[in-house]
Amino acid sequence: MSPSRHELIARIQSTIETPVQSTIEKRLLEFKKFRTATNHDIFKELCFCILTANCSAEMCLKVHEAIGDRFLTTDSSMEFTRMLKENKYRFYNVRGSYLEESCQYRDNIKEILDEHEDELNLREWLVKNVKGLGYKEASHFLRNVGYENLAIIDFHVIDILCDHALIKKPKTLTKRRYLQVEDVLRGISEELEISLAALDLYLWYFETGKILK
Repeated sequence: MSPSRHELIARIQSTIETPVQSTIEKRLLEFKKFRTATNHDIFKELCFCILTANCSAEMCLKVHEAIGDRFLTTDSSMEFTRMLKENKYRFYNVRGSYLEESCQYRDNIKEILDEHEDELNLREWLVKNVKGLGYKEASHFLRNVGYENLAIIDFHVIDILCDHALIKKPKTLTKRRYLQVEDVLRGISEELEISLAALDLYLWYFETGKILK
């Protein structure tokens, strides 16, 4: 084990022994409750994750809360675009189109999730079929609805792994590179005996000082 990897693991272990752990465990329990949620509640979470690409978590949370149940009653890209724009969301045109496309899953997203027993296969299905979801966004969605064994790899995570000499900073995060970085994170989570979902929240906390969804 390299010193840098050891230092990261030691830092996470020391944080596990602080009040941060109980906050993270509470957040994970909130995610797990989605495993028995309705189609519409899960669909609203899907809409949130469609919004997250290249957008700050705080902005997405603000916009998502402002639109609220209108995600369930709107089915035109024009109306989605208008709502996003009025809430100062940057990519209102393209995401408005993605949200319209996603409406086909509004009443059956729960059944789609239940049809896939394997999380990796489920993520592949989401990336292939839901416009606006790449590997990061699909992993984010699945984590937020109770799945625990996929990594959400964004620039925060990349920066931490680079700082500890665990990876070289990729120019682009292709599928192949995403899965390679995920394997690095999986090894750390297994050594710490925590889920990838928990590991992501610890790493996010290290970079931002916050524990968000």
